[in-house]
Amino acid sequence: MLRLCFGLGWAVWAAAALWGADAAAGSEAVRRPVKLTSTVRSDPRTGKLVRSVVVTAKPVTERKVAETVVAPRVVASIEPSAPEPAAAPANLHDAVDRIADRHGLSPDLLHSVIQVESNYNPYAVSPKGALGIMQLIPATARRFGVADVFDPVDNIEGGARYLEYLLEMFHGDPLLAVAAYNAGENAVVKYGNVPPYAETQNYLRLVARHLAEAHKASAAKLKEQKEQQAAKPPETKADGNHVQDVVEADGTVRYVTR
Repeated sequence: MLRLCFGLGWAVWAAAALWGADAAAGSEAVRRPVKLTSTVRSDPRTGKLVRSVVVTAKPVTERKVAETVVAPRVVASIEPSAPEPAAAPANLHDAVDRIADRHGLSPDLLHSVIQVESNYNPYAVSPKGALGIMQLIPATARRFGVADVFDPVDNIEGGARYLEYLLEMFHGDPLLAVAAYNAGENAVVKYGNVPPYAETQNYLRLVARHLAEAHKASAAKLKEQKEQQAAKPPETKADGNHVQDVVEADGTVRYVTR
């Protein structure tokens, strides 16, 4: 009897589950009522009576449901979107040269520091929180008047001011100035020389390598300009018009310019 009740209960649960799954399949699904048929037969081996329950779905007439078209809505963002950073100017290298000249710096030195710091990426952010093309920490940016660290020209101006300050502080020694740019001026003052930090020493090697390449490129450009100048033909100044008198056969004198 227990087996009979369990078999009947499982059949009812399965029928309900199938009906529920059919309903959850979407708006296109059609719910079909079910029919439970119970039969009793004798088991040929044991002679016991066994009840079987057959679940069948009654045929129904499907109804077409009119399709509803929902117009898309534009939902405004709850929080204001952050403004996009200013795009780097196309003539960024020229801007570096102008800023270096304005602050009395070597353009090659300023370019070399930028290459090592961010490789000209105005939106660079380091794991330590250094920002922008010259990787200024927020305190240094405020100290040297940078309003927008992701504006490349503003950032370069601040970095150039900092390098100018460091060169004055360390009496024009570019090695100590660049070391202080990386490790901070207090670290250079503390050790009285380049700090024994592996990061700073590697930083100096990279800047020196880029600086040597920049000097080499500048020398090659200057040589090319001199060669082009030497290859040009000398300019000749056009003489002014000369007045010449011409005596005709009949004795008439005419004045012409040649």
